Amino acid sequence: MSLHIGAKAGDIANTVLIAGDPLRAKHVATTLMEKSFCYNEVRGMMGYTGYYKGKRVSIQGTGMGIPSTSIYVNELILEYGVKNIIRVGTCGAIQKDISLGQVILAMSASTDSSTNKIHFHGMDYAPMADFELLSDAHKAARDLLLAPLVGGVFSTDTFYSQDVSRWNLWAEHGLLGIEMESSILYTLAARHHAKALSILTVSDNIITKQYASASERESKYMDMMKVALEIATG
Repeated sequence: MSLHIGAKAGDIANTVLIAGDPLRAKHVATTLMEKSFCYNEVRGMMGYTGYYKGKRVSIQGTGMGIPSTSIYVNELILEYGVKNIIRVGTCGAIQKDISLGQVILAMSASTDSSTNKIHFHGMDYAPMADFELLSDAHKAARDLLLAPLVGGVFSTDTFYSQDVSRWNLWAEHGLLGIEMESSILYTLAARHHAKALSILTVSDNIITKQYASASERESKYMDMMKVALEIATG
């Protein structure tokens, strides 16, 4: 048991999917996994372990944003020995030709958070995904007849802002979408010698002002979840 995760030793698999929404973790565990059991309910952050095609895998809710995500990633790696962490979340696209429901594999994660500047003494660190997980996810997505995009995303600390043009610079430099967690996930995985990847579903397009409905989000999320589960190792 760690400070924020109530699991016993051995309850959590070597590969963990993390989701900001703990109810998404519950939904995946009860619909896509077999023999799943709940190992955590602390602070309502549901965590489950089960099997997918014979592979033992866990899924853990983390809450939104870099601070909350960092707590769970640190504890999963340092307290439970997790080797692979795959974020399954949503993002807002900042390229006008990206469709709702598109799956994005985040190769790198820029950020406006000061977290890495604090740790790297004011210098910039470039957080990146693990290449093996990225390559495996790309193949798995293609096998599922998806058309995944691969590229950089931006992890922001601020969901709401009065600056209506704040994404222009990042879009001009080819970033695909905006989210709130991948930067710290990749940094902590690198620091602690674990593997990490963010697989994201486009829930809205910030440029074209398109937004997916609740039913559309639910159906498209499952594509992302299947990709993540396919590349999970037991």
